[in-house]
Amino acid sequence: MRMRLIDRWREDRGSSLIEFALIAFMFVIVLTGVVEMGRMVLVYTTIANAARAGARYAIVHGADQTVSPSGPGNPCTCPAVKTVVKNFASAGLVNTSALTITVSYPNGDNKAGSPVAVKVMYTYDPFVNYFSTLLNKSLGSTSQGIITY
Repeated sequence: MRMRLIDRWREDRGSSLIEFALIAFMFVIVLTGVVEMGRMVLVYTTIANAARAGARYAIVHGADQTVSPSGPGNPCTCPAVKTVVKNFASAGLVNTSALTITVSYPNGDNKAGSPVAVKVMYTYDPFVNYFSTLLNKSLGSTSQGIITY
């Protein structure tokens, strides 16, 4: 009987190595997925806060900005607002050259009491290529306010 137990033990010796390899691979995939999702939330939060910072700047410096001459709803070229948004977004692992920033004045003017909207869009690019088909999404945020000065 003792020989049968020893023979059985020898048959099972490699199974723990195979189980560890399978579980370790799955654990690494889950761990990198959690890291990527956390990074995606960080990038989205940065984009939203950058839009808020741009809108805040446009609210305070409304009369200093150029308005598109075409009329209401058309985007403005406002380089100062776009610079503020890019500077704010650069702090959160965002490629600022890939940002799409749109500043618009819905009423068509930049006088005190007029609304301003800042929209920021960014296509998320994951660090791990395994998740690129799943997480390659367009993130965006819009912030609006009323010009005070």
